[in-house]
Amino acid sequence: MAPPLLNLDNIHLTFGGTPLLSGAAISVSPGERIALVGRNGSGKSTLLKIAAGLAEAQDGEIFRQPSATIRYLAQSPDWQGYATVRAYVEAGLGPADDINRVAMVLDHLGLTGEEKPESLSGGEARRAALARVLAPQPDLLLLDEPTNHLDIAAIEWLEDELQRSPSALVMISHDRRFLEKVSRATVWLDRGITRRLDKGFAHFEDWRDKVLEEEEREQQKLARQIVREEHWLRYGVTARRKRNVRRLAQLQDLRAKHRNFRGAEGTATMSASDASLSGKLVVEAKNISKTFGERPVVKDFSIRIQRGDRIGLVGANGAGKTTLLKMLTGALEPDTGSVRLGTNLEIATLDQNRAALDPNETLAHFLTDGRGETVVVNGEERHVVSYMKDFLFKPEQARTPVRELSGGERARLVLARLLSRAANFLVLDEPTNDLDMETLDLLQELVEDFPGTVVLVSHDRDFLDRTVTSTIAPEGDGTWLEYAGGYSDMLAQRKGQELERRKARPQEERAAKGGSSEAPKQSSKKLSYKQKFALENLPKQIDEATKKIATLEQKLSDPALYSRDFDGFQKMSAELEQLRENLAKMEEEWLELEMLREEIEGA
Repeated sequence: MAPPLLNLDNIHLTFGGTPLLSGAAISVSPGERIALVGRNGSGKSTLLKIAAGLAEAQDGEIFRQPSATIRYLAQSPDWQGYATVRAYVEAGLGPADDINRVAMVLDHLGLTGEEKPESLSGGEARRAALARVLAPQPDLLLLDEPTNHLDIAAIEWLEDELQRSPSALVMISHDRRFLEKVSRATVWLDRGITRRLDKGFAHFEDWRDKVLEEEEREQQKLARQIVREEHWLRYGVTARRKRNVRRLAQLQDLRAKHRNFRGAEGTATMSASDASLSGKLVVEAKNISKTFGERPVVKDFSIRIQRGDRIGLVGANGAGKTTLLKMLTGALEPDTGSVRLGTNLEIATLDQNRAALDPNETLAHFLTDGRGETVVVNGEERHVVSYMKDFLFKPEQARTPVRELSGGERARLVLARLLSRAANFLVLDEPTNDLDMETLDLLQELVEDFPGTVVLVSHDRDFLDRTVTSTIAPEGDGTWLEYAGGYSDMLAQRKGQELERRKARPQEERAAKGGSSEAPKQSSKKLSYKQKFALENLPKQIDEATKKIATLEQKLSDPALYSRDFDGFQKMSAELEQLRENLAKMEEEWLELEMLREEIEGA
């Protein structure tokens, strides 16, 4: 077996009193794809920085293969000395790297390369940092939240790019679907230690729950053992005559073990403050449009949103999701058309930039608006520290400035204030940013169970599928359409519409040539021998290609293959790419022939 590219063993690190890492370990072999998961604040990013050599452990063994190239996705890029984004990305290339990949990666991430670093938004800077680590195709990629600030199209491209890449990966992400598609192993960082599952993230949650259940059973056994030992000490015949010092010491050890056990981190408790019911009609938009310069962002869009609807907005960055959201909620006037808001609306809004956060404000002051030590939730006064605990903040953090919080903690803080406000209409712009998966689960339940109306913007496909009742998506040139269901439902409906358009195309062509748009009663048109042969044999060929693809994907998932047989790895990767292209062509050809056959038989 090939030696690991990276090996961290028994890593210890303590900030303040509680150890952050207390025996963490991770080993990465060539070609492995590892999801590093854990709660916000568990130390995932710190462990990744130690792996990259950007932070030091207080104890433990660290090995990095000297010949291996390692790239770490920086949260805050250092732009000093770079006039353009392209120059910054090209500076990350090694002597043997292909400079042509720079333009390709930048294009897929929505950048030209000519942007000036000082003019970049936070999202653009993040994408530029991602381009710098992806362009070289290093031996090992360390990615901390690579999907942040990416739209769905870019996330899907990134998934495909990482699946094709020969690089080994360690990635931290809150995007479930991304981890399920890319990862082949999972390392769980929990209470300072790591556990490894040699399966992808799709299998993680069931495994984690079993581990925690077993842990709970062990603690119950330990508690019963302590009770038995205490009973022996009090009532045992031997104990009354002469204390058994060794057994007494064992009891003290058991008590200490039970007392010092760090159970699994708690979960946030989320519930929205109730407001009185809104009217049945929440929003009615008629033929609204918005243009910036010469570019139509929204064109002739109409919708009726009723109480209880949960609507998701999706689309590429810059497509106009936030603009449409603001028009629907009355925050922005349309150029043409009208928006009517319903009666008795109490709107609570979460913007994607977390604009309400003042870095110098304390947590308690932010939650109470500076009005003492209490916050009113569902009409009841609660002490701010008690309310903070619902969102996993410690009592001592009440006087902590916002600037000292992590991204996940800031997201939880904004949600805590939002949910304390009485509302019957939630407007959420990228609510899932920086939330860990457990908190995402609770937010999902909140949205599902909310008695009012929810309109949200998100790039999290899994979250959309689990929460929304309909999805609004851009179709190009300012046109937006509403689809029933979540993101996956939208894709299925779009595919069905495309099939209908293809079926209608022959009739439209006949009409354009002066013939009737309706098929004639009888037709002498028949499939040729070649077409019949293809129609009969293509399904077999498609099935064979699918099996070959599955076999190659299985072989390429071997983490040792890349180092053991590099030429073989490259050959199989090229063959897999060719097979996928051929499969797409065969499916397209079969679909066209099948529609032609249906048309002839229908005539």
